[in-house]
Amino acid sequence: MNLYISGISGTGMGPLALMAKAAGHTVFGSDRAKGAIAPELEAAGIEYFTGDQDGTYLEEKINGTGIDWFIYTSALPADHPELLLAKKRGIRTSKRDALIAELVGSLGLKMVAIAGTHGKTTTTSMLVWEVQKLTDKDGSPLLPSSYLVGTTLGFAPSGSYKKNDRFFIYEADEYDRNFLHFYPWLALITFVSYDHPDIYPTVEDYEKAFEQFESQSENLIFGTTDADPRITLSGAARREDATTAFHAIKKMFETCKESHPGNAEYNVPDEHIIDILNAFPGVGRRFERIYDGVYSDYAHHPEEVATTISMAREEAGKTGKKGVVAVYQPHQNTRQHEVRHQYPAAFDGIEKLFWLPTYLTRENESLAILTPEDFIRDLNVKDKALAAEADDKLAEELRKLQSEGYLILLMTAGPADTWLRKTFPRD
Repeated sequence: MNLYISGISGTGMGPLALMAKAAGHTVFGSDRAKGAIAPELEAAGIEYFTGDQDGTYLEEKINGTGIDWFIYTSALPADHPELLLAKKRGIRTSKRDALIAELVGSLGLKMVAIAGTHGKTTTTSMLVWEVQKLTDKDGSPLLPSSYLVGTTLGFAPSGSYKKNDRFFIYEADEYDRNFLHFYPWLALITFVSYDHPDIYPTVEDYEKAFEQFESQSENLIFGTTDADPRITLSGAARREDATTAFHAIKKMFETCKESHPGNAEYNVPDEHIIDILNAFPGVGRRFERIYDGVYSDYAHHPEEVATTISMAREEAGKTGKKGVVAVYQPHQNTRQHEVRHQYPAAFDGIEKLFWLPTYLTRENESLAILTPEDFIRDLNVKDKALAAEADDKLAEELRKLQSEGYLILLMTAGPADTWLRKTFPRD
């Protein structure tokens, strides 16, 4: 089947392109610019176009090889030239969920879906790490698994499928009700706290979506605040995510034993599973070290912020840093109006805070844009907080603070991450 993926090089669609290609489909695509998954697409030999998505490249492929299915992201507007062209030419169109469901069904995979407001990317990545390291005496995987994860991984591609895989590990996002398209064999629910007011008008609506997801799942594992004491990763949240991943691996082995009674290879000691989890190297933009004492994290919700700062303070203590200097870029003004009341204590424990303007996407234009000053005046640490821009002035200040021995922590789901990496090139 010839697939065309619009927005192909981002962390949402790029891994799907990699999996579809590995499963034997011909994949093309386009994007406005090269995203995080671009190097992996090129390594896999996937042809794609970057630039003005005016439909020219798509039409070339329709007239040449032919396109059977046009797949697009939730971020694609209804009047996007490529989407309009695909519909005009009578090509099947859908968001990514339909393709994922078809791949999982046609390949006979057991879906292990990780959902939750926070922690799903880290937990998914931990599972991918674990199944890659759990091998038999010949080096073959004991739990052969395809996967899709919505970030870059330093130890593996962001998406994979191999013949004879048994499981499919998937980060099931609740945005746009994505996860309700699936009926997992095993669902992991990490943590649920109201988010995405542009999709879920009320807390009740949000919680009902998770209840529906749970009802659609054959088996369930819920996240815990009681981390297994044998897990020694830095950060309480990471230890809790690793505990959830540990129970999922145990469940995966359990079903393998049922299918292959008497196979001693599936009797893997708990200690071995935990040793692998304790060696987890981390994941892109989840407390990712990008320079000596400089970290970038995807946190953009008050609860995530508080958790990440706690982790940073723990790391600062371990590494002899003077304290934590935070830079924060909120994501989506619509969301900020809903969660603003949760910020006052979120930054407790930092030495200094630079608050950047909100990264604006998918906005309700009737809402006033909240400024950094609007947030800062409600903080417990307002005397340590300043409104700032991601510019040369702030870059100079952060380099000075880093040289003085402070841990620098950026929290953002937006473009400030790219700016920080230019300020502190990898050492």
